Amino acid sequence: QVRLVESGGGLVQTGDSLRLSCATSGRTFDKYTLGWFRRTPGKDPEYVASIGWNGDNTNYIDSVRGRFTISRDNNKNTLYLQMNSLKPEDTATYYCAAINTETIMVFTPSLWDYWGRGTQVTVSS
Repeated sequence: QVRLVESGGGLVQTGDSLRLSCATSGRTFDKYTLGWFRRTPGKDPEYVASIGWNGDNTNYIDSVRGRFTISRDNNKNTLYLQMNSLKPEDTATYYCAAINTETIMVFTPSLWDYWGRGTQVTVSS
């Protein structure tokens, strides 16, 4: 059974940092592109960042570039999202996802193959 399990969310203040993790199991994701999305109530999931299979290629939405860093450890089957200088507008449920493609420029949620259940991030002002 394929599983993606997020952890590391929480309630923090503006300017604080959090590190999200996504543990994968059930299959090998070494050649998959992995990514992070976020969702607020009543809205569609928003692409946040993605990373290629070897970790060399990354992409971010403009609003998080320079504050968030996506990384992966294929030996540990884990994806990470380091979030610094958090802002209230970063408040959302964060999901990790996997897609069987080499390109990292896939922004449409419905195209991704596997999803976790999410972890809540709340940033107070």
